Amino acid sequence: MPEETEQAQATEDLNQLRLIRLQKLQALQVAGNDPFTATTATQTHQTTQITANYETLEGREVTLCGRLMSRRDMGKANFINIADRDGRLQVYVRVDDIGENDFAEFKKWDIGDWLEVRGIVFRTRRGEISVHAYAVRLLSKSLLPLPEKFHGLTDTDTRYRRRYLDLIMNQDVRVTFQQRSAIYRAIRGYLDDRHFLEVDTPTLVHNAGGAAARPFTTHHNALSEDLFLRISLELYLKRLIVGGLERVYELGKCFRNEGVDAFHSPEFTLLEIYQAYTDYRGMMDLTEGLFRCVAQTVLGTMTVTTECAELDFSSPFARVSMLDAVKQATGIDFEGINLEEAIALAEERGLEVPKRFAKGDILNLFFEEYVEHTLIQPTFVIDYPVEVSPLTKRKPSNRNYVERFELFVQGREYANAYSELNDPIDQRQRFEAQELLFAQGDEEAQHTDEDFLLALEYGMPPTGGIGIGIDRLVMLITGSRTIRDVQLFPTMKTL
Repeated sequence: MPEETEQAQATEDLNQLRLIRLQKLQALQVAGNDPFTATTATQTHQTTQITANYETLEGREVTLCGRLMSRRDMGKANFINIADRDGRLQVYVRVDDIGENDFAEFKKWDIGDWLEVRGIVFRTRRGEISVHAYAVRLLSKSLLPLPEKFHGLTDTDTRYRRRYLDLIMNQDVRVTFQQRSAIYRAIRGYLDDRHFLEVDTPTLVHNAGGAAARPFTTHHNALSEDLFLRISLELYLKRLIVGGLERVYELGKCFRNEGVDAFHSPEFTLLEIYQAYTDYRGMMDLTEGLFRCVAQTVLGTMTVTTECAELDFSSPFARVSMLDAVKQATGIDFEGINLEEAIALAEERGLEVPKRFAKGDILNLFFEEYVEHTLIQPTFVIDYPVEVSPLTKRKPSNRNYVERFELFVQGREYANAYSELNDPIDQRQRFEAQELLFAQGDEEAQHTDEDFLLALEYGMPPTGGIGIGIDRLVMLITGSRTIRDVQLFPTMKTL
């Protein structure tokens, strides 16, 4: 059967099933039992609380609420499965316990309906922890059938577009997002214990700075001007350091008008942290502690096992300069060559070098090509070329480089940190260089932020700052393969 014919038949079958359920709903409403009039329900326990505490709950009365997921009809008795937020539990429903009329109505209810069940905790002859019901109530009606139970919901496109179905059918998906919430709590607890202040900064901005990325543009009708969705949190948080708040962080959504792949999404969650009176070395220590705290809190261990490797978060993270990493991988010492020689070496290896690239850009190009994918265990790559770090303080010992690191795990970047540039004159010159790059065709170059420069003119203390991609961190901790697996409602192209 051609695919279009199969889809048409599936749609027709779904419509017929919906019609049957609508007729059941109408019958309930005519009888004065409209399920949509229920406003509250009692829930004394979650399913997992019952299974985890069976010894103390055996023989006691409990009330569960959840979705009817399956039914095994044995005539005058049914075994059903109820799913709530945490898990599933078997319920035994018998006509002698709830009465003939209620039992007859109960048997008309459909898979997917929401129920309230009151009963006694017991264990069946087969040893399964269950609830013996003596009262059941319909709380809400499902008008559409759930995906077929044996094959479940496996199509990834449908799972992402209809996450509610994914959460209903796939328990491991629920676990992923429960762990994501636990990661947030761990981060907040770690930073709050160190006297950081959680803040909120604007999402709509006049100048989308703080990162190399193309922004989304929108228009404010009342102000009659274009605005951008922020691409980072950096420049406003550093204004707060100028204002004297000293330790601030924000967990916030950012937006970048870029492609979509397993590790990139146009809408993502970013954690940025800024601390006065420290530098990028202090940020390394903070980052190590934060990653250990998250792993220990969420997984109960500092060993994170993935498909590729067993990652050790308990040992000190390796630290290597970009210069040394490239030299070790390629044998090329970028300190000993000039721009022309760097271009020639890149061309020999088939690397494309845009005309606007300086030597530092080419060093970074070599790092991305030959080093990045080899960094499996947690590794801080430090001391980046100034050309790729417009907001970072230069190294006193070599002004061609800056005090910056990126944290790599399994060949991917998870954090980016600086000794923050607090010299307003140097910062203006960096912005001017970025403006020149933009004029030469670099759409991700940053623009001059005059208000930020004004803030720096009032003085910013020595400061360390870091940005951590939360979606990638969640992927790492939960063992998820793509960024869409850890976003409840990922950006999707309209069908």
